[in-house]
This record gives sequence, structure tokens and C-alpha cells, in this order.
Amino acid sequence: MELGRCVSGLLLWCMVEIGAGQVIAQESGTAIKVATSPTTQSLDELRALGAQRSKYRAQSATHAHDSIPQPQLDAYRTTVEPILKQACVDCHGPDTQEGNVRIDTLDPNLLHGDDVSWWLEILAVVSKSEMPPPDQADLSDDDRATIVEWVSQEVHTASVVRRGEQHHSSFRRMTRYEYNYALQDLLGLPYDFAKDLPPEANSDDGFQNSSELLHMSAVQFATYQQLGRRALQRATVRGTRPKPLYWSVSMQAASASGWAGQEAELDQLRLTHKDAPEETLQQELQRQIAVFQTRHGQAHYKNNANGRTIVAQWSYPEAKYAWKPDAAAPQDPPPSEFVAVIPPRQRLIVELGDQLPEEGLLRVRFRASRIAGEDAPIPSLQLEFGWQASNDSHASVRISDHDIAIDAPSHSPRFYQWELPLSEIYPRNLVRNTSKLGDLPSPSEFVRFVNSSVSQTDVQIDYVEISAPVYDAWPPASHSQIFFVKAPGDSEAEQQVAARTILTRFMQRAWRRPVTDNELEQKLSLFAKLRPQCNDFQQAMIEVMASVLTSPKFFYLVRADDVSAPLTEEKLPALQASELATRLSMFLWCSIPDQELLDLASEDRLCDASVLDRQVQRMLADPRSRRFSEQFVRQWLGLQLLDYLKVDANEYPLFDDALKEAMRIEPVAMFHEMLQNNASVLDFLHADYTMANERLAQHYGLTGVAGNNFRRVPLNQQPVRGGLLTEAGILAMNSDGKDSHPIKRGIWLLDRVLNDPPPPPPPAVPKIDLTDPEIAKLTLKERILNHRDQAACRSCHMKIDPWGLAFENFDAVGAWRNDVRGQPVDATSTLLNHQEIAGIEGLKRYLLNERQDQFVRALAHKMSTFALGRPLTFADRAAVDQITTALRQEDDGLATLVTRIAQSDLFQGD
Repeated sequence: MELGRCVSGLLLWCMVEIGAGQVIAQESGTAIKVATSPTTQSLDELRALGAQRSKYRAQSATHAHDSIPQPQLDAYRTTVEPILKQACVDCHGPDTQEGNVRIDTLDPNLLHGDDVSWWLEILAVVSKSEMPPPDQADLSDDDRATIVEWVSQEVHTASVVRRGEQHHSSFRRMTRYEYNYALQDLLGLPYDFAKDLPPEANSDDGFQNSSELLHMSAVQFATYQQLGRRALQRATVRGTRPKPLYWSVSMQAASASGWAGQEAELDQLRLTHKDAPEETLQQELQRQIAVFQTRHGQAHYKNNANGRTIVAQWSYPEAKYAWKPDAAAPQDPPPSEFVAVIPPRQRLIVELGDQLPEEGLLRVRFRASRIAGEDAPIPSLQLEFGWQASNDSHASVRISDHDIAIDAPSHSPRFYQWELPLSEIYPRNLVRNTSKLGDLPSPSEFVRFVNSSVSQTDVQIDYVEISAPVYDAWPPASHSQIFFVKAPGDSEAEQQVAARTILTRFMQRAWRRPVTDNELEQKLSLFAKLRPQCNDFQQAMIEVMASVLTSPKFFYLVRADDVSAPLTEEKLPALQASELATRLSMFLWCSIPDQELLDLASEDRLCDASVLDRQVQRMLADPRSRRFSEQFVRQWLGLQLLDYLKVDANEYPLFDDALKEAMRIEPVAMFHEMLQNNASVLDFLHADYTMANERLAQHYGLTGVAGNNFRRVPLNQQPVRGGLLTEAGILAMNSDGKDSHPIKRGIWLLDRVLNDPPPPPPPAVPKIDLTDPEIAKLTLKERILNHRDQAACRSCHMKIDPWGLAFENFDAVGAWRNDVRGQPVDATSTLLNHQEIAGIEGLKRYLLNERQDQFVRALAHKMSTFALGRPLTFADRAAVDQITTALRQEDDGLATLVTRIAQSDLFQGD
């Protein structure tokens, strides 16, 4: 159990926090007091000073033992035990056991004793000056350093010894997302193959890929069988290339009836005023034309030649707005003065009837431009798919995987397009194959162009061309990479040869290693058995390959070596090269290895340190590394809480889906930016930049950011921002949707950032009674302090609340505030070690000045847990310390952390 947070083992330097601005260091037995003045230095200066004082920078990354390690019991009896008796036994001895801890009976043999978890707790609280309480006992700086040095030495040695004695299994199945990515990479299709699988549970560490949770039930196994076969069927095709249909829609044609209606109104006006003077008639006509030229807040058609407009109408009965497709590809018409104008956050429907196919690509191609001038923000479009069968049967979903920035000027429109797999569009119209077009319920379907811009910039479209199904080649690449040999003849011998060739490559990719002759012969025997029952060679092969995908050798990640093999040099046997390739690809791509990794593994070169380092760099530069950023960050930070956040619309009327989506993206985008540039992991605590789009920048009060794409944005306009702690999504998910929540925020910081989770609350904890008028009139901070004064709550909240109160300048949606209901925000607090924290800047200053090592080690611990796919134990502690040491000595780069984990004995020998 990881209870000690800050201090590593076998130290040359041992640093102990004793309060703001002071550090006790011990070097070669000499105590040194280093004075700093953190309140007068900038955050960047504190960051640099904190890094210089890191204990990890002054110690060796590896700790060899020439002889069998022995517990240092004599040193304990002569130096440590007397200090503990003097300072701690009064509260943790035979008469009193506060916190259920009795120090005088603890076993000091950490190498083989049963009290390691208690010694880790002692190490944590003594090193952070949380114990003994300053008002209850006196512990000198020298004595504190003596305790920490002895305990940390013993912890490290015990961890090394126990790792050599224990074997930890990372045996597990793929997670839902890993299975999906693996099928995508194996079959070359961007489909959601795992949508029918249930969601994964989260471990105590917050990770979904933990071996302790990823078991397999009979129902799940049956689902995997179905998914594997269906995935292969979707990746392969039969017969000739389907002929596409084309929908050619000009906005001139779409608006024709509207213009005719306007002309009819003008003709009626001429008839009404036929006897009036010509001047009167012209005045009436001009008045009506001015009405026709009104700009509308919703999607509308416009004749740019005369400025007249018509609201874009749509209704589902009779499918009267549905366009009919043609079999012949249309020619692009010349640009037209008749356009559809889509204002920000408005939509334009193009109805397509009921002839869209089930498979292939849907290509949506359109000619567009922005209306505003060259200096105006560039607008963006999204694409939705929808249908309405009746009043109470309808659906619409976004189907575009990216927004298209419409950067063409109004005088020079150009074509843009999306290509989207039809098979991934869900839901489709439920009555499409049972009801006739024009009847009710309506079987028609439509696409909808959405101006997703935050800024007030209109988009104009004059022509839309939609085609489906589109295939760039036939058979498509997904089919050809499976059936890559010439179709065999009808003879059994020819089909056996083709089956052997195809299965050899497919099994090696799917099982991520060379296949044995016996494994291959088993599958060929299955093919021979199934072939007479199938219509053709392809059908039989799909059934055999489906059995490859439903084998545990595909969706289980397991070591092939004998786990009972003898240990050497206090290490577990190294992973085989193919297993290392799989572990590395699951770590950085959440998927199976590519051919380059498999080739290096088969040549037994991947275990070479320089080769492995180059592969890590290559994999991080690959677009698939975005999966690592997405999955690790969401699980590490617990971002799923944001998915379920319900914000009080009365309190925050400006909060919308676009802002929530931007909040969800920011932490992942920030991590990925840091990963690609090997930025210091200390940027997570404080940075002078973030990743933002226009909507998020607007929320932060940043100017000069236009468009929906995320980009690096300097924070010189908003110095209160910077780092994870001030990201709106993290602050919002740790609120109740109506107000801030210091307790949630404090727990999140301790658990996710510092890896120092508080204990769970005891049963029957009293709640804050807001019906009590005396409590209701208190400020939030006063309520928390009142709650903490209750005996059942005090021990936990003394550790949690001061951290959470530092965030009080941020409201429930992460916006900055200086007052709450007319009262100034009080974001000051005092930690358990009597360290005063003044708001978010004070919190950052304290973390950068006093807790850098704790944070860096916590991140190394969290990422190692994710990389291994299992919880870390005490036996892994020394290995995590070695990774942390290497990271700190190499300037804390995020990509460096990834590389050091990949090269560690922990990763390669687990």
C-alpha cells in the first residue's frame, strides 16, 4: 500500500519540510538549514529553486547490493527509537493510540516484518511536518532528518528485496478501448467495433486497464465471438463495386419557390396600387423589398445580386424537401449569387430521402465561403445526420469527426468535404425499409450543416454534392490486406496453400508474435472442416479468422515464460521481445504492435536500449500516441466526472455544450502538447500557457483566439491560470454544478496529483444541515469549518479542507470570482503542518517550493501503474524511485518519463 509519498530510499540527500521557506538537508551526516523566501519570488523562480533542491537530483538512479541486504536494526535502536519514544509515544504508546497507531510495538524489520505500511505512514507525516503536531511535541530539525533518513533507507532496501521475492501478474484481457483500437489497426478501419461491450470499471487508482478488474465472463466471451466475426465481415466485401448515387443540390434550386413567392407578393402589391401614382407604387415596392432584404438570425437563403433573403424552411411530412439522387456524377456548376447563409450556431438541412445505403463512405462535398471581411474570425462547420419519422420519433447526431474551418473569402468560394463511414452512423431511420417516401411515418433522412463558430461570422454555401457509397478502390484496402493473395481455384490443394499464406500473416499480427507450426496446423484443420459447410473460400476463411480473434491469444495480454523460473540478480525474467513489443504498443498506442515493432522483436533487437529509445520516440511522434494521451489523462485525472456533470442553468445561463466539450478536451490537449515537446512535467503545476479554442478562451477572458481548433495560448492576460489546477473542466467536475466544492477539490488534489489520498469517511458522518438558519447564513468556508469541528469529521477534514479552500476563487464552472453573493472570497487556509496557503497562487507556490518531488514521483507512480496494467505494491517502490530519479536528473520532460518507464526493469521484467 503506497502511503509514503515524498521520500525515496537510499538517499545521499534527505530533505524534510518544516514550514514555509525552510528546508533541512542532511549530507554526509551534517545538518544544513537552507533559507528561502518563497513569497518574494516568482512562480518560475520557485519552480527552478525547487528543482535544484530535489533530493532525487543528488542521488544515484540505481542502488546495487553487493551482498544480501540486512535490516539496520542497530541503527534503529541507537538513533531512531529514542527519538520516537521522546516525541511520539505519549500519543502513540501503551496508554494512548491516536489514529490506532502504537509506535513502541512496531516491528523495525521492514525487510521481512509486517508493519511496513505503518512505517510508510510515519515517513509521510514526519517528512511533511504533519506529525508530531507543533503544539503537542517538539521534534528538532536534526531529529526529524534522522528519522526520515533511516526509514527511507529501510523502505528502499525492503522494496528491492521484496520485489526479488515476489511475482506480480499483469495477466489481463484487453480493455474495451484497447480491443477497439486493436481491431481498427488490425483491419485498417476507423470503426467503433466495441460499442456493444459494457464499460469498464475503475480501479482504486482510477485506471481501467488494471489486471485486478479485467476478468472475462461467459456472456462477455460470447459477445467477443460475435464482434470478431462481424468486424471481419465489415472489413471484407463481395461481388462488384456498388454504384454510387449522387445528390446535386444548388441553393438556387433550393430557394426557387421562395423567390417565386416574393415575386407573387410584389405582383399583388402592384395590383393593389395599380391606380396609385407611380411614385407611391415605387415607394411601396421599395418598402417591401427592404423587408425582403432583412438579415435573419436563422439559416436563410440570399440572393447576393439584390440582397433579398428567405428563411430556410423544412418540415418532415410528405418528404417534400427531399432531393432525388442521380446515377451519373454531376458536373460542378459555376459559383452562384444564390447562397444559403448559416449564422453562428444555426443549422441548414439538406434532405436526402430514403436511398442512402448501409455501407461504404458518405462523401459530403460543398462549396462555401465566409461572409465577413479578411480580418474577421474564421468560422467552422460541423455535420450532423438526422431524421424525423413522426412528431415523437426523431433523432440527430453529430457525425463529423472534425470541424471544417471555412477560410475562403466571400468573393472566392471553394470546395470542402467530409468522408464518413455510413456503417458508423447511428441511429438510422427506424422506418426506412418499411414505409414509402412521402408517407407517414416518414422514412427520409437528412444531413445538417451546423455553423459551430463562437464568434459572429456567417458561412455561405451555394452548392452541395453528396455521394454514396464511395469506395476509393475495389476491393477496398481493408479487404486487400486480409486477402492479399490471388483468389485460389476450387481444388483443395490450392485453397490450403492460400489459407496457409493468409493465416500465417493474420495470426502473427493478431497474436503479436510468430505462430508455431502446431498453432497454424490447428487453424488449417479447422478450415478444412468448415470449407464444405461454407459457400466459398472467403466465407470459410472469415470463420477461421474469427476464431483467431476470439482466442485468448488475441484479447489476453499474458507472459509466455514460466513464472516459476528461478530469479537472478534480484530481477524477474525479462519479457520476451514479442511481449515487450506488445506491452510497449499497449502503453503508447493502446493497441497491437505495428509491423516495425514486430520485425524488431523477431530479430531480437527491441531489447537493445538505443533501439528501444528510438522506437519510443517514433511511437510518440505517431498520431496513434493521441490515444495514450486521451486514455491516460482521462483515467489519471478522473475526467469521466465531467461527462456526468449537471450545471445549474439558473446559476450559469451561459454554460453550454460547446464549453463543456472544450473543458473535456483541454487537459488531454495540454498533456499531448507537453508530450510532443517533451515539456517539463512541472507545467502540470504551473505553466504560462494552455491549450484552448475560442469558446474556452472566452470563458477564461482571453482575447485573440478564434475558431474551434485547439492551439497553444499564452496566459499573460490571465496569470491566475496555468497548469492542471486551474483548468475549468477539472474545477467544474469537482463542484456540485451550483457552487464550488472544496472537499471534492481537496480530495482530488491529494489523490490524483499528489498520490496521497485521504482515508474514506467513517460511517454515519453527519451532513451539513442547510435547514438550520444559523448554518444557512454562514459562508461556505464557515460551514466547512463548523462541520470540521465535529469529532467524527475532524481527523479527515483537517487534511482535506485546507487544500480545497485554496480553490475558492473559482466557481462551479471554473470561472474566476472575487466575491460570492456580495461577500469577498476567502481562499486562505492552513495545512496540517501549519503552512499557510493564500489562494491558488499560494497553493502553486507551496507545491513548487515544497512538494515538487512528491508530485513528480506521484506522476511516475501513476504512469507506471497505467503502463503495467496492474496496481503497484510496496515491492515496486524502489523501481518507481529509480524512474523518478532519472526523470528529475534529466530535467523532468514528459516524454523522458515515458522513455524511462519503458526502459525500466519494472516495465521490462514485470
